[in-house]
Amino acid sequence: MIVLRARRVLVDGVLRPAAVLVDGSRIAAVGPRDVVVPGAQEITLADDEVLLPGLVDTHVHVNEPGRTEWEGFASATRAAAAGGVTTIVDMPLNSLPPTIDVPALETKRAAAQGQCHVDVAFWGGAVPGNERELRPLHEAGVVGVKCFLVDSGVPEFPPLPDPRPALRALAEFDGLLIAHAEDGALIRPASGRRYADFVASRPRASEDSAIASLLAAARSTGARVHVVHLSSAAALPLLAAAREDGVRVTVETCPHYLALTAEEVPDGDTRFKCCPPVREAGNRDALWQGLVDGTIDMVVSDHSPCTPDLKRIEDGDFGTAWGGIASLQIGLPVVWTEARARGIALADVVTWMSRRPADLVGLTHKGRIEPGADADLTVFAPDATFTVGPLHHRNPITPYAGRTLHGAVRATCLRGAPITDGDAPRGRLLSREDARV
Repeated sequence: MIVLRARRVLVDGVLRPAAVLVDGSRIAAVGPRDVVVPGAQEITLADDEVLLPGLVDTHVHVNEPGRTEWEGFASATRAAAAGGVTTIVDMPLNSLPPTIDVPALETKRAAAQGQCHVDVAFWGGAVPGNERELRPLHEAGVVGVKCFLVDSGVPEFPPLPDPRPALRALAEFDGLLIAHAEDGALIRPASGRRYADFVASRPRASEDSAIASLLAAARSTGARVHVVHLSSAAALPLLAAAREDGVRVTVETCPHYLALTAEEVPDGDTRFKCCPPVREAGNRDALWQGLVDGTIDMVVSDHSPCTPDLKRIEDGDFGTAWGGIASLQIGLPVVWTEARARGIALADVVTWMSRRPADLVGLTHKGRIEPGADADLTVFAPDATFTVGPLHHRNPITPYAGRTLHGAVRATCLRGAPITDGDAPRGRLLSREDARV
């Protein structure tokens, strides 16, 4: 038995003094900070440290196999652990083959086996014509399936302009569809170094239109849907109204939409390119309000790295650069730095980044400090500061390089044992069945 004592422990959404008793891989009990536990190994956190549940990031592009030079299971999960993330869910595209059927899922799981420093679950993919593959993928353990309503950027994962056939198939077993929602008819070709031109090429209206179509499809089929990486705050009223009408919809946003603004992006600095794009400061403020009022459910990274040549750093062309921001290792400090400046509590930030994503994918033994949950724990110093330097990501490109952030992850534990640099990988490959553990 191990007992961890801290002045601040996140329990039931509140930071309070507590002792957390860990028996093997699970949390056995949560008690008063001074509870006596005969024979237990004692760990007492420093006064400036907070004990948090391990974060759960349900939007990570690992890219292995096939594009492992972009990222890989070893590097991605090492970065996750360094950032206090103890569970990730890998996206079905950018790897080769994409995870659109059971053999591809088996190929991906084989590639991940023995490499993961944190636990890893998997999304499947919904593409035109693979409706019959969705139930087998569900039964094989994916936590849901992802589609793109617009070009995905890779030819082997084509867009699904009409999601209704997939939604009807998913509704038969209450499966979850997560959607990249942009309307290609409202997107214009972009080229050149001016960031303002790139933002104008993918206007808020393209997101709003696609989200409206997705909500209509969900309403007509009764299926569950989830909007990934919401960037347009103008869509918030649509989402709130649909939820009030009984549409089963959840929503995520990402650190870059909460911390960055279009006004600060230098022309030619393609490290900031993502799709949909980082928008204006007023839009960022409205996204924060959407989190506070509950319209947005969670914050996840959309960690989508690539090799330096694909980011077109040399010529700075936003039209041809790969769209994706790398932040898996520093998501919590990025969001916390902005939140604390707005007077938003750390407990809320961590709930958005742990319990809520875990609940989305049914991993209800993750992302919380309570009896019976996995002893996935993060020691965080919220008042510490650091400057973003080299990260564990396979490629070093991030728009946060050189920024000073608040909050340092000092230790991460996976199922009761600390993750250290010299450890052999101990992460498990999770399936949907693990939601019932």
